[in-house]
Amino acid sequence: MVVYALVFLAIVFHYYPSRTDPPEAIHFQPTPEAQDFYNVAFDTQQARYEVIAREEAESAHIRDKVEEFVATNHLSKARVLDVGSGEGRLQDVVDDYTGLDISATARAKYHKRFVQADAREMPFRDGEFDAAWTIWVLEHVPNPEQALREIRRVLKPGGLLYLHPRWLCPDLNAQGYPVRPYSDFGPAGKLIKFTIPVQRSAAFVALYMLPIRASRLADWKLRRRPTTLHYRPLAPNYKTYWMPDSDAVNSIDMFEAYLWFRSRGDECLNCPSEAELMTTAYMPLVFRVKTREPPAAQTASGVR
Repeated sequence: MVVYALVFLAIVFHYYPSRTDPPEAIHFQPTPEAQDFYNVAFDTQQARYEVIAREEAESAHIRDKVEEFVATNHLSKARVLDVGSGEGRLQDVVDDYTGLDISATARAKYHKRFVQADAREMPFRDGEFDAAWTIWVLEHVPNPEQALREIRRVLKPGGLLYLHPRWLCPDLNAQGYPVRPYSDFGPAGKLIKFTIPVQRSAAFVALYMLPIRASRLADWKLRRRPTTLHYRPLAPNYKTYWMPDSDAVNSIDMFEAYLWFRSRGDECLNCPSEAELMTTAYMPLVFRVKTREPPAAQTASGVR
């Protein structure tokens, strides 16, 4: 019994989201390493990142899912923002499209409006957009709660958000453990690679996920005030892009994001019951934004 308790505590200690963002306005600037990485990512001479990202999006049917979101909510003529738009693969899903990305070289991929900027500090007016989507982006943004604040700020009251980060992003991807051969690693690395099937198993994920979710839900129900977004920081690899999310900087639980929006009065349009959601590890979330952050919690970055 003691051994099981120690194993459980070790898992929770390793996976428990331990960082939050400050509530006050901060001026953000991408690190030189990140800026260089994403500038190169969409350079036609450095296509590995772009090719892998495109193949991943196609295999996950991302365009089909976004088109369904647009069709279901009658957004074809709406003013839409794509946060972390990359090479702009979704720019023709709607007529009035704006893509935002920190990559300078991505601009050459667009025939519609493109803005080079940081998701944490967007140069848009309050309530400028009817809808937004952000796909496989939030896990690459330091201070992800600040990005969520900005997204809510630039959406109109009643605006819609399709939120689809890579939930519970693993720290194994930075060094390519899932895709590199055993021969690449020493004894410790071989052991880590050997345990990947266990770490990916539903039982293992539930072992550390459910207690954390239950405690966070109980905290919100008792306090009934806007929650903060807890997340686990990751060390990104900006030198070698082994696989998707080698460059991820944080790991966010989907339920954390759900609580963050719900505690601000927003409506989740595609969520099952809270009990079902508690046991769901990964799914996109669609929100209708009801209110905005209080002014003190907003950034001073956008055009007011």
